[in-house]
Amino acid sequence: MCGRYSAKKDPATLATEFDAIDATDGATGGDYNVAPTKQVAAVVQRHPRDAEGKPDESRTERTVRMMRWGLVPSWAKDIGMAAKMINARSETAAEKPAYRTSMKKYRCLMPADGWYEWKVDSGSKQPYFIKAPGEESLALAALWAVWRDPAEPQAGPLISCSVLTADSVGQLENVHHRMPVLLPRSKWADWLDPDREDATDVLAEPDLDLLASLQLIPVSTMVNNVRNNGPQLWEPAQEDGLFSL
Repeated sequence: MCGRYSAKKDPATLATEFDAIDATDGATGGDYNVAPTKQVAAVVQRHPRDAEGKPDESRTERTVRMMRWGLVPSWAKDIGMAAKMINARSETAAEKPAYRTSMKKYRCLMPADGWYEWKVDSGSKQPYFIKAPGEESLALAALWAVWRDPAEPQAGPLISCSVLTADSVGQLENVHHRMPVLLPRSKWADWLDPDREDATDVLAEPDLDLLASLQLIPVSTMVNNVRNNGPQLWEPAQEDGLFSL
C-alpha cells in the first residue's frame, strides 16, 4: 500500500476544501484510477517568493500543485527509481537518504477520495475501495522533492511525491498489513508548516475515529487495469465468501 487511489475532484475544488490556492494552471481532475508516475494534485505550504526568488519569511501560502507520483530525490541520476518510490515508511522516512530531506523540508498532503487495496487469500486477490463515509477528501500524509536532470540543466524541474504508510490498525488489518497515513484537518497546519523541521510527532497517533469510519467496499477487478477509469470502479462487486470481513 498504497499503489492505486481515486482522485475525482479537480484542483479548484480541492483548493476550496483545503483552504488553499489553485496553482495548477488549469489542471483537471476526474481520475478514478490513479497509478504510479501519473500527475497528481498535492497540497503544500511555502513562503511565497518575489520576482527575484526571495522568500517572504513573514507569511506562508498554501497551494494545490501538480506532482508526479513516485518520488525522485534531488541527488538521483535519473528518474528510473520513481515507480518504486510511490510509498515511504513513516517509521523510517526521517532516516532514509531518499526521504530524510523531504521529511524536514518538503511535506505535503495528497487528497484522495479513497484508495484501492488487494486482499490476498488462497492465492486470489480481491480488490477493495477504501473511502471516507461522506464526500470529504482523505488527506494522505506525503513527501515531495525537486529534481533537475543533470543531463539537461536548462530543463524545468521535476516535482514528485510519495505517500507515507504505517502498520494497519483496526478494520484495515483485515485487508492489508500497511495503510496510508491519514491526517485529520486538525493536523494539516502542523504537517505542512515549512518552518517546522521535525514533524514526526504529527504522525505518532493514528486518528482511530477516522479509521473506524472508513468504508471497505469489495469492487470489481476492473481496477487492476490502469486503462479502466470512471465511477464504475467504485461499484460494489459480488464478494466471494473467502474474502468476507
